[in-house]
Amino acid sequence: MTDDAGRIERYRRLLADLGGLQSAVLAFSGGLDSSFLLHAASRAMGEGLTAVTLDTPYAPRAEIAEAAALAGRLGVRHVVLPVPFPEALRDNPPERCYLCKKALFAKLLELAAGEGIAHVLDGTNQDDLGDHRPGLRALAELGIVSPLLSAGIGKADIRALSRQAGLPIWDKPSGACLLTRLPHGRRVTAEELKRIDTAETWLRSLGFPAVRLRSHGDLARLEVPRDQAPAVLEADARHDIDAKLKALGYRHVTLDLAGYRMGSLNEKPDAASVPPPCGDA
Repeated sequence: MTDDAGRIERYRRLLADLGGLQSAVLAFSGGLDSSFLLHAASRAMGEGLTAVTLDTPYAPRAEIAEAAALAGRLGVRHVVLPVPFPEALRDNPPERCYLCKKALFAKLLELAAGEGIAHVLDGTNQDDLGDHRPGLRALAELGIVSPLLSAGIGKADIRALSRQAGLPIWDKPSGACLLTRLPHGRRVTAEELKRIDTAETWLRSLGFPAVRLRSHGDLARLEVPRDQAPAVLEADARHDIDAKLKALGYRHVTLDLAGYRMGSLNEKPDAASVPPPCGDA
């Protein structure tokens, strides 16, 4: 079976699985995976689908706006549910992904139960099994349904099928919550999260969609794919990135010569890289 034929077969299985659920709440972050799942579920379930975006203080503001826009485009009922900062995450512990998933998906289960909906869906896909992801344990404990994973659909499938469907997110870089920009054990404040989000939003507007700003107190460490490093220096000459970030409160602004790495704040001094604990980071 060719790659295209296999992809089509997996997509048909996904639609069949979703149609069999009849109704569900979908955890919709606005990222690539949940956006593709929203598209497929809207086709398979119609009015039986409710998309819920959890508005936490550590969710990038642009993601919430993009989620609302796509849900409107697809004609899906969309709920934005404000969630206060979970105190268990206040010091950004190493197990934050597990604790976060456990707390947030419990809220989705509560919302679903209140509306008589039996299923809560998430966008975990086949490629996620290749990473160390404690959040998957929380999803299993809560009985969350992962239709992309069940259908054997991976990231390449998601991008190809999204492109074929004309979804604007087909080439969107992977994302992660703003807590991944801070070292473990660092006290998290609303001001720090806003500073990071403001800086990254501006940097993306300069043409760096995969930028990460790792925040180390008064030092901002920028990560972009290594082939984009020269472009960052050129953008600094035109837009004064250094001055812009210092105006946000950083004393030092650096460009990481190792480039963008998922979970770089989890690296140990004696290791070039370790698997990210919370999916993409």
